[in-house]
Amino acid sequence: MAVALMIGLWLRDELTFNKNFAHYDRIVQVMQHQTFNGVTNTQTANPYLMAEAIREKYGSDFKYIVQSGWNDGYVISHDGKGQTQVGNFFEPAITEILSLEMVAGTRDGLKDINSILLSESSARAFFGDKEALGQILKLNNKMPVKVTGIYKDLPENSDFGNLQFICPGAVPERQSLDRGDGEPMALQLHANICVTGRSCGLATVSQKIRNVKLEKVREEEKAFNAQVFLWPMRNWHLYTDWKDGKNIGGKISSVWLFGIIGVFVLLLACINFMNLSTARSEKRAREVGIRKAVGSHRTQLIMQFFSESTMLAFFGFALSVALVQATLPAFNNVAGKQMAMPFGEPAFWLAGLAIILLTGLLAGSYPALYLSSFQPVKVLKGTFRAGRNAAIPRKALVVLQFTVSVVLIIGTIIVFKQIRHAQNRPVSYNREGLIYTFISTNELRSHYDAIRNEAIASGAVTEVAHASGPPNNVQMINNGYTGKGWRPARRATSRR
Repeated sequence: MAVALMIGLWLRDELTFNKNFAHYDRIVQVMQHQTFNGVTNTQTANPYLMAEAIREKYGSDFKYIVQSGWNDGYVISHDGKGQTQVGNFFEPAITEILSLEMVAGTRDGLKDINSILLSESSARAFFGDKEALGQILKLNNKMPVKVTGIYKDLPENSDFGNLQFICPGAVPERQSLDRGDGEPMALQLHANICVTGRSCGLATVSQKIRNVKLEKVREEEKAFNAQVFLWPMRNWHLYTDWKDGKNIGGKISSVWLFGIIGVFVLLLACINFMNLSTARSEKRAREVGIRKAVGSHRTQLIMQFFSESTMLAFFGFALSVALVQATLPAFNNVAGKQMAMPFGEPAFWLAGLAIILLTGLLAGSYPALYLSSFQPVKVLKGTFRAGRNAAIPRKALVVLQFTVSVVLIIGTIIVFKQIRHAQNRPVSYNREGLIYTFISTNELRSHYDAIRNEAIASGAVTEVAHASGPPNNVQMINNGYTGKGWRPARRATSRR
C-alpha cells in the first residue's frame, strides 16, 4: 500500500500539471511544423513578429495574445548585492492568462515599462519582511526597474513553477535581443471556444492561422512549408514527443507505466493475503463448523471474513500513510518534485477509503467464499480434509504472484541497464570535465576575453569557448520570416 500510495502521489502530480491556472482549458501555445530534407520537425519557437500578424488578422478569436522570451537566469541586484533569479519578459496580458494571485500591488503593475513583478519568495529573498513595493532593483547590472507587484509563488508542477520574476516584454533589455530569434507564444481563447469535445472550436481556429508564417517568409524559405497550429495547455507536459508532424505521446507513457506498476504491486499483496488465509484454512475450519452449528448463515460468515480483510486493509493504509510521510522527502529528491501529502483535501480521504474497501474486498474474496463453504458435520466429526482440488486455486495464485514479480524484476533490470547505457554511450566528444554556463549580462559578454584569461590562469581550466547556444542543442532561428522591424537573426555558431 505504501508503494501504491507513493506512486499515486506521483501520478497526481503529473496529471494535475498546470491545472492551477484558472483558464487552463482555454490556454494554448502556438507551435509549428517545418520540413527539412523530407523530415518534419515540430517546435515551439516562433518569429518575434508573428504575434503581431496573428493579432492583426485573427485577434478576434483570442482574448489575449502574448509573445514572450524563454525562462532564463538574470542577475538582479539591490544595494550592491546581486542574485541570479529565473524570470522572463512577457507582454502585460500574461498576468491575466496565468491568473496571478497578487500578494501586493495589482496585475496592472506590469503595464509600466520599467516595472518588475516578483514572486513572494523572491521578494522575501531581497527584502525580508520589509516593504518591497516601490523598491528599485537593477536588472543585469544595467537597467533599473521598480517593483510594482508581488505574486504568490506558482506551483512547482507547472510550466511556470520556476518563474521568480516577470518583466514587460517591451523593456530596453528585451528590445536589445535579436528580433529574429524564435520565441514561444501563449494565447487564451474566448470562453465560447473549448479545447476538447466534439463541438471543440480549437481545430477551426488552428486551421485559420495555419499559413500565418508561410505568408510572410521569403520566397526561398517557403520550401520549409511552415505550418502553424495551436497546442492546448492540457497537452504541454505529457504530450511532448513529435515524429513527422504527428504527436506520439511523451511522458504520458511513464504515467501509464507507473500506474500499472502500482496496481500490480497492490495486487501482489492481495494475492499474498489470499494465499496465507487459505493456507491456514484447517485452523479456522472448527470455528466455521461451530458457527454454522449454532445457526450462522453462510452470508454472515462471508461478511465476517470480508470485515476482517477490510479491517486489516484499514490498518495497512494507516501504516502506509505514516511510511510515505516519513520517506516522501527522499522520494521528492529522487523524483525532482516537491510533493506533499494532501491531508487537507477531501478527495485524498475518499480515494483512501476506496483503496481500503477495494483492497479488503479483493483480498478477502477468495478466503471468504472458500472458508464459508466448509460443511459443519465433517468439521465437527474431525473428518474434514481439504480436497485435492482445493489447493489448485492457491497454486494458481502463487504462480501468478511469482510471474508478476519476475516480470517486474526483469523490467527493473532492463530499465537500469538502458539508463546506464544512455549515460555511458559514445557521444562523439569527450564529456569529461566539460562545463557549460550562461553569460547572463551584456557586461559579462563585453569582458569575455578577461573572463577567459582569468579562468585559464586559475589552473583549473584548460580552454574556454564562447557560443550563442549549447553545442549539443542548435538554437532555432526565424527561417526567413520578414516584417516591419525585422533584423537578421544570429546563427547558432561557436567561437574558439
